[in-house]
Formats: sequence, C-alpha cells, structure tokens
Amino acid sequence: MANKTMDQFYTNFLEEIQISVDADLSGWNIEDFFTSIMLEYLEEAGEANDYVMCPFRGYGLQLNAYSLSEDYEKLTIYVSIYANNDRPKAIGQSDIDAAIKRAIQLYQKAVNDLYTSFQKDNDTYEFAISLHNHKNEIKTVRICALTNGLVKPIDFKNIHIGDAEVSFSIWDIDRLYRCVMSGKMRETIEINFQEKFNMTIPCIENATSDKYRVYLAIISGELLAELYDEFRDRLLEKNVRSFLQVKGAVNKGIRDTLRDEPDMFLAYNNGISVTAESVEIVRDENGKPSIKSIRDMQIVNGGQTTASIYNAHKDKKVNADLSKVFVQMKISVITSSEDLDEIVPRISAFANTQNKVQIADFSANDPYHRRIEELSRTIWTPAQGGSLPQNWFYERARGQYADMLARESTTLRRKKYKEQHPLFTKTDLAKYENTWEQLPFYVSEGAQKNFRRFTIGVSQKKGKLPDEQYYHNLIAKAIMFRRTEKLVSQQQYGGYRANIVTYTLAFLSYKTAQRIDLERIWKTQALTEALEKEIVEVSKFIQQAIVNPPGGANVGEWCKKEKCWKEIREHKYEISTELAAELIPVERAKKEQNVDSSIEVTENDQVIIDEVFSIPATTWFELSRWAKETQNFAPWQRSIAFSVGTLIGRGKKPSIKQSIQALKVYNGALEKGFNPGK
Repeated sequence: MANKTMDQFYTNFLEEIQISVDADLSGWNIEDFFTSIMLEYLEEAGEANDYVMCPFRGYGLQLNAYSLSEDYEKLTIYVSIYANNDRPKAIGQSDIDAAIKRAIQLYQKAVNDLYTSFQKDNDTYEFAISLHNHKNEIKTVRICALTNGLVKPIDFKNIHIGDAEVSFSIWDIDRLYRCVMSGKMRETIEINFQEKFNMTIPCIENATSDKYRVYLAIISGELLAELYDEFRDRLLEKNVRSFLQVKGAVNKGIRDTLRDEPDMFLAYNNGISVTAESVEIVRDENGKPSIKSIRDMQIVNGGQTTASIYNAHKDKKVNADLSKVFVQMKISVITSSEDLDEIVPRISAFANTQNKVQIADFSANDPYHRRIEELSRTIWTPAQGGSLPQNWFYERARGQYADMLARESTTLRRKKYKEQHPLFTKTDLAKYENTWEQLPFYVSEGAQKNFRRFTIGVSQKKGKLPDEQYYHNLIAKAIMFRRTEKLVSQQQYGGYRANIVTYTLAFLSYKTAQRIDLERIWKTQALTEALEKEIVEVSKFIQQAIVNPPGGANVGEWCKKEKCWKEIREHKYEISTELAAELIPVERAKKEQNVDSSIEVTENDQVIIDEVFSIPATTWFELSRWAKETQNFAPWQRSIAFSVGTLIGRGKKPSIKQSIQALKVYNGALEKGFNPGK
C-alpha cells in the first residue's frame, strides 16, 4: 500500500470489493460487499470491533452492520452509502443526513417491536431482540456512515434518545486512504489533558539517547479507565494482549487488589509502558515539568492492567474505588521514525514479564505465514480433466492480490487471473485451521480475534515450518470450507451461515478423528459425494442447535462459548457407512498433520490429557485387544486406543484430540463390560 495515490488506492479498493462479489454466496448486494471490505479495514485500524454484518432495508430504515458490547452499554450502527463510480465522487450532506436518519429510525423501532417482523433464525431478529430486551442498558449509540465517496466535514451534535446518548461519525474513502497511508493503519490518538480534563500530569523527564526520550509519571486509575473507555483497542494497537475476560491468575490478582486494597495498587502493580510520537511539556514557576498532551499514545505493555482497571470499574460486583488507585506510567518517545519499528517491539518484549506472548505473535510477519506465502507462489494444483491447474494465492499482507491484478491490462486478463489464482487471506487461513482443529467457538469470535489466537498458537508451538504436504492439506481444508459454505447456503437456513459452517466442519473433524482424506481432496480439488451428503446432514442439526441456545441467549454470543461446542460435540450421531469407507487410517492422518498449529492447551484440556495419561499403557493395549475380539467400536477407535497406549508406554502424553477420543472409547468400553486386568 505504500506510496499509492488516492486513485491507485481507490482502484485497488474497488478490486477488493469485486473479488468478494465474484465469490458471492450470501445474496448481498454490492453495497453490502463494500461495507464488509470497509469494516475489515476499520477493524485493522481499531475503529471497529466484533461487528456483525446484518444487511436490512425497510421503509425509512437501514442497517448494514452493527456492533454491540457484551454488557449492552455500547451500540454502533453502520449505514453505507455506495456509489458505483470509477473515481471517488463528492457525497452531499443531504445523502449523509438521510442515511443517518434511516439509522436513527431503525434504532427507535428496534428498541420497541421491530423483532416481531422476523423469524427467530434470522440475523436481523437477533439485532432487534437484543436491543428490545436490553434497551434500558444501552448508554451510548454511535451511528457511523460509511461511503466510498468524498464528504466535506460535518459538525454533528450529539442527541439523546431515551437514556442513550447518540453520536455520529463518517468514514469516507479519503479518511480511510489517509489512515492506511500513514503507515500505522490507524488514526493517530491525540490527548490534550489540559483541555480535556483540565489538568496536567507531573512527570520526571530523562533524555540519555538521541533515539528516544523517557518520561516517568503516575496517573490515576480513574483517568486510565476514562482513556480506555474512549479509545479501547486503539490504545492497545501495538500491545500483545487481547483482554477478553478475567480468567488468568494475573487478571484475578489485579481484580482482587482493585476490590480489596485499591490504595496498594501502585505498590503491587508494575504499571504500564507507553510509546508516543511526541509529548508536550509545560513547566511551573520552579521549572518542574508536567505533561500537557500526548500524540499517538500507545500502551505496549500493561494492556492487561488497563483493561482490568476499566472492567473492575464497570463491574458492579467488584465495586472498585478507582479514586484510590494510581498507576505508574513510563512514556518512551522515539525521536527517529526510522527506529520506530525496531525499538517499539523491543520495548514491548523486554517490559513484558507477565507472560510469554510477545508482539510478533500477532503479526503476519511470523515465519509460519512467510513460509505459507512462499509455498503458495510455487505450488500448483493437479490439473483436472481439460481444465488448467491453479495456483492458490496467499495474501499475507493486505493489498498484495489487488496489486497483482492491477498488472493485468484488461478485464478479461484480470478475470482469467482470478480463475487461475484463487485468493485466501491470513484470516481465511486461521479460519480453516481452527475449524479443523475443532475450535469453532474461536472462529465465531470474528476474523481478527481468531487470527490472533491462531498466530499466537503457532508462535508458541515453535514447530517446524510448513512443508508441501502441510500446504496440500491446507488447500484441501480451504476447498472443504468453501464448498461447505455453498452447501449450507443451498439449505436456506435463514441466518448464521458462518457459525453453521465452522461448527459443521469442526464436528466432522471430531467425529472422524481428522481422518477425512485431505490428500484426495487436494488431488481432485473437490469433495466426494459421500462427504458432501454428510456435510448437509450434519449442518441440519447444527443449525437447530445454535439457533436455540439455552435460556434464550444471544445466538452470536452463544456460538463464541466453548460450552456451545462441548454440547454440540456430545450430540449422538453416527457417520454414514459411505463416508466411513473413505476415511484414512489413524497413523496416516497423524503423519500428515506435520505442523501442530492448534491453540494452546486450556486448563480443561489438560485435565482430560492427564486423566488419559493416568491410565496405564497396558490397559490401553488390553482395551484395544478386547474391542477387536468383541467387535466393539470402529477400527479407527481401536487404533486410537492402541496409539495412546504406545505413547503412554514411551512416557509421552497424547494430544487433546487423541485424549478426547480415547477417553470416549474407554468410558464406552466400561459401559459395555470391559474390565481392565481381568
């Protein structure tokens, strides 16, 4: 993207939209595809989080996408204005005002009775019923207009609808272009403490190097929580953590201190490390410095602390008194832009003592992703019949594919390039792999969160880099995922296609112990008839399971919970004999999975692994023989029992996938009369 003119950027942007249109499985119109691409950019910029594509148009109403916080206090409604122009054109204020008015009317109807207009398995129903049920909890509503046109500045005034304060913002193509071209892929945060909070922050300043200056300060917990409340992920852009909920020992410790000993927080906590582009200093009559403003404030270490303080403040159960909480802050101002990319990651890594996750873990520059890119440029698929082979294109960095298409001089040549080079992105890759690794609840969290989880897992495993076999399997998973999307769309379930797809394939991965013949899919570039039929059958009960969550819970949020997966995983289902006949042996499946790209083992997973490991190897061998003699269980299940016994006999623990299947066989055998040692 570097050094592109606005026209070049806009041309590539339209190309990205067209790529999505060509792969259409959703029934969206071009405005919806524009919305999706725009929000992908904004998510990378930290301007959009956990958004849900939800196109709806009614008389005087419009919704393209929305985002609703877990506590239902913050709602963002996205409305789009798309003009099918080859170059950016001016969009008048009247068009913006009309779109915003449609969004306001939508909100007003949604908190009332709009939900009665939809079936319960519809995406828009979830939006409307959520707003209706939680209308008294909504505190802020942001209506964001998205357009591929050019909009002159508009001075919006906030309004109130009921108890909610409603604000307005616009992202036009020029604002997006400037954000991307800045090289930061986010808008710069500028905080003037004197103007905004009527205060300055006393500090100690130190300059011992030409490369940077350091400022040491102590700020209040109230101020830090207020900053996080306003800027959220934009403050943590360079941080390595994604704070989701209080579940780690460190987070619980922070929470307990905030609740029980807020005045001791400064003594117990290491504080936060911040980088900045510049810091403006003012001095009192004695020459003592204070921070008046910070430009481009980024918390590179201490995101966990920051988010914990904010969440403890919002959580009524914790009831933290932030007036007694103070946090030490070290601000490093990198004076040379040339040193920025080198020094900032080091500050993050060296300051980070709370866990081993480092900034590179969130990066597509990880050696794993670079290796996939290399393989994708050199490996071609087997030719099928009279058709030409394909060379799948892995887009490790946004814009690579559009750049390649721009080199093709005619529309026909660009069309041929797309046909011969199917695109898959880094978030697509994470989606395929985490689905196969039976983590559909992570995939349901959204593209960026799932990618981060996946990349952290890859970095922590530190396994060997992918080879050709791994790449063959990856493309097979891509083919399987995309074909499943089409099959699910054909069933016309009404909504939640993305969730149905990932849960369907994760369930098949689980039920077959990952013994679907991926190499066969690679060689034929297609699924077998038996596998396609199985996908359709599984998707039927998956759809029913996720659209009827316990207690009438929010469907989207339910799909993000591991409990949802655990309940689905226990569903009584027998693989058809046709598909069973196609499954490959366990040992071959294990051999072909030559890079373990799964997410780190959770505490619950470890309990299962330890339980399996506690059963002697001789018992597993005995179980395998007993199952064969009595014709209990499928051959692959008997093979798993034998494989687990072999691992334990060598003092090695089985993987979580092996452990889950083995424990299921073991418990089932006990129910059928298996008596170890007899």
